Amino acid sequence: MPSPQSLFTYPKYWAECYGTAPQLPTTREEMEQLGWDSCDVIIVTGDAYVDHPSFGMAVIGRLLEAQGFRVGIIDQPDWRSTADFKRLGRPNLFFGITAGNMDSMINRYTADRRMRSDDAYSPDDQGGKRPDRAVIVYSQRCREAWRDVPIVLGGIEASLRRIAHYDYWDDEVRRSVLVDAQADILLYGNSERAIAEVAHRLARGERVDDVTDIRGSAVLRDQLPLGWVVVDSTRVDRPGRIGALPNPYNNDEELAATTGGKCRVDVAVDSGEQVLHFVPRQEKVDRAQTVIRLPAYHKVKNDPVLYAHASRVLHLETNPGNARALVQRHEQREVWINPPPIPLTTAEMDDVFDLPYSRVPHKKYAGRRIPAYEMIRFSVNIMRGCFGGCTFCSITEHEGRIIQNRSEDSIIREIESIRDKTPGFTGVISDLGGPTANMYRLACKSRKIESACRRLSCVYPGICSNLDTDHDPLIRLYRRARALPGVKKVLIASGLRYDLAVESPAYVEELVTHHVGGYLKIAPEHTEEGPLSKMMKPGIGSYDRFAAMFEKFSRKAGKKQYLIPYFIAAHPGTSEDDMVELARWLKARNFRADQVQTFYPSPMATATAMYHSGRNPLRALHYKRGERVSTVRNLDKRRLHKALLRYHDPANWPAIRDYLQRAGRADLIGDSEHCLVPEKQQTARGKTRNFRNGPGASNGRSGERGKGGHKHQPFATQHVRGQKRKAVRGQGRGPASGRGSSERH
Repeated sequence: MPSPQSLFTYPKYWAECYGTAPQLPTTREEMEQLGWDSCDVIIVTGDAYVDHPSFGMAVIGRLLEAQGFRVGIIDQPDWRSTADFKRLGRPNLFFGITAGNMDSMINRYTADRRMRSDDAYSPDDQGGKRPDRAVIVYSQRCREAWRDVPIVLGGIEASLRRIAHYDYWDDEVRRSVLVDAQADILLYGNSERAIAEVAHRLARGERVDDVTDIRGSAVLRDQLPLGWVVVDSTRVDRPGRIGALPNPYNNDEELAATTGGKCRVDVAVDSGEQVLHFVPRQEKVDRAQTVIRLPAYHKVKNDPVLYAHASRVLHLETNPGNARALVQRHEQREVWINPPPIPLTTAEMDDVFDLPYSRVPHKKYAGRRIPAYEMIRFSVNIMRGCFGGCTFCSITEHEGRIIQNRSEDSIIREIESIRDKTPGFTGVISDLGGPTANMYRLACKSRKIESACRRLSCVYPGICSNLDTDHDPLIRLYRRARALPGVKKVLIASGLRYDLAVESPAYVEELVTHHVGGYLKIAPEHTEEGPLSKMMKPGIGSYDRFAAMFEKFSRKAGKKQYLIPYFIAAHPGTSEDDMVELARWLKARNFRADQVQTFYPSPMATATAMYHSGRNPLRALHYKRGERVSTVRNLDKRRLHKALLRYHDPANWPAIRDYLQRAGRADLIGDSEHCLVPEKQQTARGKTRNFRNGPGASNGRSGERGKGGHKHQPFATQHVRGQKRKAVRGQGRGPASGRGSSERH
């Protein structure tokens, strides 16, 4: 893995003389108070401005400030005109545009495509403060306001839409957002390294069109650069021996081995590109000068199998240690995607989190509540990344599989800062976590193996033998944190990877004894092997092992505590019979999920490729062969899946009865303990109706409560063994903030 320039070793820009702003300015008046006549960089965001390391605009803004630049924030602008986009004047270097901590479409619509009335990232939870496809709209307004200013895209929305992607709301494949936004550069993943390099290179006078080689960036090109070898991956796998075209799913050595030889480079006559073929006895090609050509936009738009193929190739090129550049033609231009960014070191992570955040919303929001901030103001992010590889989740695609850790001292300093400076602190730290609670300092045992690995998950189908699962550093951190003066309790609210936790009984005991506030959220997602294999999640036996440990150590501590299991309805690969078995499992344990999560096809996720194509991109793809995946696209079926998860709600009984009778499972209708729904339905007048001998009338409603019931939902109410509580879900840590999106669709 190459060694990049250390994040805080750039010579500071001349504007460092202005010092540190109490909060980054959002108006001309605030700029004048700081003595500024202009901003060097202006960040446009769809979220309310909260100066806290869990919000992307704050992290990027404070980072650029530390590099010496003057940074302004345009938060939640009125996109119907250019007025708000002119309020800070013309930026000297560039606009940085982000939709915010969430994809704007997921923020605004439920899994049933219904518009939400709320927005946890807006003052007073007010909906409608950002447009659909915010990155595109904001870019258009910036171009109208200041036509000659470079535009740099970032954040989760841009990151997950960097190539041609299936869009759930349009129900079709859309172009890269870089094309639609007509931006100059797109930064994907955690972008501290990339944004610092962009800013310094533009400040040195480089043209934005020449800034094309930064890791973690995507740019538009008219033609490919000279000297690059192009691996043609525009077609799916063929059965049998690979001939003229390489298998894009293997590394170079594997490619050569399939032909018993080495590599040869030819020049394609029609395009002038160097195209890689495999023939005997030639030298291996330099990966750093190799680009993989994906199927063009117009091809994947019209061919779902090619779309799944492109998704598979992209996901296999995400390890910073061995990833190659990608290119995808969009009409007359090429979207060029450089390899992923090099992860931050622990020292760099510490420096990012030690920046001078005020840790509160901007002063203009005084007296107004921002729910997303309320959720995280007493929590601490201790790491980034996730090597779980769950196919429905965007964390790995955005933050990567390599865990980036803060030092113990840095984490303790932040806890002390919360204790001493954050208004309303009562002594309870609400979370020490990250995308996954217990991946802190877990890594591959060998850097060499890690750099060469192309696995999509370190824990599926089982925990890799090269993975260090030692939880001792996390145990020491927990103990040190809870021993701090003024700290009464340290809770763990981030999702727990229980298949890792059971490898360390000492960790489970520490967690259960001291860090569970009565309830612990955990995500088995399903009980049946069919959907679990498409999610890349462990079997329910791992959950049972953890549940037994949880009960054992709760009894030992003399506490009555409960697990809150989360499950997904309508995930690709899930049948109605699978949902019936899940409902039976829930009923046998008296679990009552008040809110359910329905699979939400987020851009670029592997499960979304399954949903769109009906194929399994976890395996080699063919047109006539290969594994096909059943998908639940019909709205009534999606509602039935949700209804089965909430089998206990009388509003769902007619739909469940109707299905059970049609499926020949009338044995599950009745009043006995094993039945899912009773024979008789309570009516509005208090009378009962008998549905045993006739098909029940399905109203198609899931009985879902709340506002959407998916894991972007800030709060989710769950019944667990007859008890009810509010559980924080999907804490939405920002794309550049370190917590990542926490999006689990």
